[in-house]
Amino acid sequence: MGRIIAFANQKGGVGKTTTCVNMASYMALMGKRVLLIDLDPQGNATSNLGFSKDGKYNSIYQAMSQEKNVKDCIYSTNIPGLEIIPSNIDLAGIEVELVYMTQREYVIKKIFDEIKNNYDFITIDCPPSLGLLTINAFTGSDAVIIPIQCEFFALEGLSQLMNTIRLVKKKLNSNISIDGVVLTMRDSRSNLGKQVAEEIKKFFAGTVFETTIPRNVRLAESPSYGEPIYIYDKNCVGAKAYKNLTEEYFLKNDINFKVLN
Repeated sequence: MGRIIAFANQKGGVGKTTTCVNMASYMALMGKRVLLIDLDPQGNATSNLGFSKDGKYNSIYQAMSQEKNVKDCIYSTNIPGLEIIPSNIDLAGIEVELVYMTQREYVIKKIFDEIKNNYDFITIDCPPSLGLLTINAFTGSDAVIIPIQCEFFALEGLSQLMNTIRLVKKKLNSNISIDGVVLTMRDSRSNLGKQVAEEIKKFFAGTVFETTIPRNVRLAESPSYGEPIYIYDKNCVGAKAYKNLTEEYFLKNDINFKVLN
């Protein structure tokens, strides 16, 4: 049975999609069967893995609205072992539709129940908000990974995110936990970045990954080429950071994996 991980932070521009795409890629490269679900109407994870957002592909919207069977919305990517359910702008209207659905918080969970036995991991790129899409993701997930950038306003709004997770745990999904916090966009030359990192470690005592993700030009370029960083430039510092982060995640959770060179 696959472990379902939501990548979430309601603050945009924190490296959430980059972290979801590249951790999912390295999980697959290290021998796991992985499905990435793009639950963001912006579709950035979709384009990062080389898929167009113009409606050419069946999407998570069609699975949620029951226009298509979820199995008809799954596509192979250019990373062996990694599949995707894409997103497109149609998903922007689903929250209005969800309001009128019975058990609207469980729509995604029902989809997971159909497919989770086919994968070791299902990763979800959540939208940068705490609306019904994110609530659905949390209700269906085993865990949350929170990417946070090493910048001045990093902690702004996090109490709201944590409160949402607590409410979901209390009312909708008692099994959800935080698998870890990833520090992104780190500038090793900045004293401010170091101070912010220390504040985040105090706020999330014991849950912050040791591996941090640096600011890296190659990492920033790779989405525009429709490639995860392993394919775009597996030797850059950003690629090595995500490889190390994925290894740390597996070791932390006592999960066997294939070691990459």
